[in-house]
Formats: sequence, C-alpha cells, structure tokens
Amino acid sequence: MTLRAPVLGLEASCDETAAAVLAPDGRILAEVVLSQTAEHARFGGVVPEIAARAHLTHLPGLARQVLAEAGVAPHELGGVAATSGPGLIGGLIVAASFGKGLALAHGLPFVAVNHLEGHALTATLPGAVTSPVAFPYLLLLLSGGHCQCVAVEGVGQYRRLGTTLDDAVGEAFDKAAKLLGLPWPGGPALEQLAKAGDPRRFALPRPLLGRAGCDFSWSGLKTAVAHQVAKLGTLTEQDRADLAAGFQAAVAVTLADRARHAAAMLPGATALVVAGGVAANQAVRAALAGACALPLVAPPLRLCTDNAVMIAWAGIERLRRGLADPLDHAPRPRWPLDEMRAT
Repeated sequence: MTLRAPVLGLEASCDETAAAVLAPDGRILAEVVLSQTAEHARFGGVVPEIAARAHLTHLPGLARQVLAEAGVAPHELGGVAATSGPGLIGGLIVAASFGKGLALAHGLPFVAVNHLEGHALTATLPGAVTSPVAFPYLLLLLSGGHCQCVAVEGVGQYRRLGTTLDDAVGEAFDKAAKLLGLPWPGGPALEQLAKAGDPRRFALPRPLLGRAGCDFSWSGLKTAVAHQVAKLGTLTEQDRADLAAGFQAAVAVTLADRARHAAAMLPGATALVVAGGVAANQAVRAALAGACALPLVAPPLRLCTDNAVMIAWAGIERLRRGLADPLDHAPRPRWPLDEMRAT
C-alpha cells in the first residue's frame, strides 16, 4: 500500500500522554509528551485510575496541538495509530477509543499498535538513529514492565528468545531505589546517586550470569539490596551511593552477559538494539556496547521512554503493508509481541 499522507500517533499505555504526527518517510512533523510523574509520585508508583483520567483529560488537546503544529487537518491524515496494548487498560481504552473516533469521523484507516512493537521498530525510524537498522536484529526491551530478548525479523515478525522469570528490570530499579529512600520514579534517581558510589564495595549477585539462554531474573538482586540495607541499619549518604552503584553495576554486567547469549541465538543479526526506559541508563548502554560483536543501536533518550513518535512510526510501517485494524479491535492489557500479525 502506498502511503502519501502523514499519520497521527497516540500513546496512553501508562503514565505518559503523548501525540505525534509523522510524514510517511518518518520525518517528525510534531510531537508532544505530557508526563504524569507529579500526579503519581506521592503514591510511589502509577495509580491506574489517576492515569486514565489524566489521559482522558489531556489526549484530545495534545492531538489538536500536534496537528496544528504540523499544519495538518484531521481529514488530511493517512491514518490514525493508537496504542492498544499492552498496558493499563484504562489508558488503552482512552487512546484506542479516541483514535477510532477520529478515524471514523474522517474516513481514515485505524491501526491498533502494540506498544512493544513501537519500541521494537524505533531503530528503523530514519533520523532516530545514525543509520536505520536492517532486519533481522536482536532487541533488548528493557522497561518498567518488560524485560525481553527478541529476534526482530520484520514488521509483525517477532520471536521471543528470553524473558524475565520475575521482575522487569525497570521495576527492579524502582524497588532498589525505594529501599535506598529515593523518590519515584527510581531509575533516574538511582543512576544519579550511583555516580558518587563505589560499585565494588558490596558483593551483590549477578543473576543467571553465564547460564545458557537469555532469560533474566531480578528478584534476588533486589532482595540482596534489601538485606544490605537491613544489615547496615541507618544508611549514610556514602552507603546509599555505594549500594546504588553496586546495584547498577550488577544490572549492567548481567544484561551484557544475557545479550552475548542472545546474540549467539541469532547469528544473522545485523545489530543489538536496546529500547525501553532502562535503555536511557548510561551504565547499561556502556556495558551493552562491548557485550558482543554486534554494533549497539540505541534511540535518542527521549525516544527510549514512552512516546507517540514510535506509535506513529509503527502505524506507518503497518499501513504500508495493508495492516489496518477494524474499529471493533479491543485493547489488550497483555499482548505479547510474538502474537502480532506478520507482514
């Protein structure tokens, strides 16, 4: 299918409300992300009901904003792409329903985008990385809700090579940060604190290090941090920094090991791509850069966390292949990548 008009992307799967307009060639015509961090920070995590209400309040306005900035009227769009899973069901319903309504009102195709596919395909977006990656490539998807090794063989063609056996890696960052008395979201705060720490002071475990395959496990590492905190009692600022540095180093070393094993499972891979919120961590990026012979490709920091640019781009890639969705498509809070339709 030839796509000649821009696509509107809508994202509301967790606690960021976002909209973007992309040209068919991937040029970003307009983008905006509204964070809900302030609304959820006092609760120490995302409250689904608060998130859904915020999406309902802000998404229509953000869509109008990016359309105006792009100079595109709704009827001039080539399609509407909205996150329809996985994620918090309230936000997914808001994004999908608003997207469907816009598509219906203006006779546009609608694409129900898998949020994980958005992350997976960011490495193929022209301008997002130095040189868009060719299929097949190895994806490390690292976020607050997901931790997976995926063989990306084409749009809609994904094979999960490994996954977490317990916590997601971003969740482990948040839990370790909470143990150290850091504010939510914990990942960025822990990374900042770790800069002043000695990563060698505490002997923290490297879960599944050297184990065959590329599965992950993070609960034991989190528990080890909890034991150290309990053992020390009252923590000094240096204690906290050293534990943060040790935790971050353990994660980075473990991810590098898992990436090496995953690369051996996909010998034809063109690159190692890291995506998701934890991909913004500089220690993780540095460890993965030397993990294997594959070149490391990571999106710009703003495209590592949830955004609508990746949703619009996934929509473009699917529309090109004639993969629009019916308006009765139901949002899916759980939607594994390997259940996507192939090209």
